[in-house]
Amino acid sequence: MKHSFAYLTALAAAVVIATTASAQQGVQRYVRFEQNGTIRWGHLAGETIHPLTDAPYLGGTMVPGESVALSSVKLKAPVDPKNSVMTAFNFRSHLGNAEPAAYPGLFIVPPGGIIGPDENVIKPIDTNNFHYEAEMVVVIGRRADNISVEEAGDYIFGVSAGNDGSARDFQAADTQWTRAKGTKYTSAVGPHLVTGLDYSNLQITGRLNGERVQGESTSDLLFSMKEMVAFISRYIILEPGDLVWTGTMGTTRQWPVGQAFEVEVEGVGILRNVLQEGAPYKGNWKAE
Repeated sequence: MKHSFAYLTALAAAVVIATTASAQQGVQRYVRFEQNGTIRWGHLAGETIHPLTDAPYLGGTMVPGESVALSSVKLKAPVDPKNSVMTAFNFRSHLGNAEPAAYPGLFIVPPGGIIGPDENVIKPIDTNNFHYEAEMVVVIGRRADNISVEEAGDYIFGVSAGNDGSARDFQAADTQWTRAKGTKYTSAVGPHLVTGLDYSNLQITGRLNGERVQGESTSDLLFSMKEMVAFISRYIILEPGDLVWTGTMGTTRQWPVGQAFEVEVEGVGILRNVLQEGAPYKGNWKAE
């Protein structure tokens, strides 16, 4: 029996969708990509992207009969959050001689500062002590308002890798860490947004120009990501797509301009960014 081209195309799309649906309990990969000046979401299968109608955590579904080669697009950060909440001192190895706090230390950074894989992190021109920070990032999938730890897993959609570029001299000088941690183009996330991983036990590795300089498991967190999400939701309403960062481990060091830093989260992939010197500021910030 012969079938029309349209029929076969629709059938192929149905097979892709059915296969993905049947594997939803397993690991799934999602990307956000730019093609011909347009940014879209997609489901990643091998080296092929199947475009989605919306972000996966907003219920985006596959566009029937459409696929894109991964090699033909530019990957963007696989997130588009309203809030980006970071954690201070969540690994004992990053505390030095200090005692762990009774509750997580939180701060918010502007989500507009987020960049993606293979984009340059831009060092503010007036910092002399800019550090890398390898972290894992969880992405919220449902509106979370005053939830319990037992419920929190139902609100976490997936995970990605993150690099929290940090100006240590700004941290020491300022009352709050907004400038030190939230300066534009210093929060890198990617390369993929992944679901189905046991985010309570994933290895995080940081490499500076290929040298392993950070490494620890999320099982070593002082406050688990479920505890983090529950705690944050007491004070901040988390929306789908919002980010919660683990905090970093060990002792970080200065990130030289021109060198690449990689964050690898087990099961997620490698986020790679090169540090670039920022441009001089335009004029004065204060009127004469």
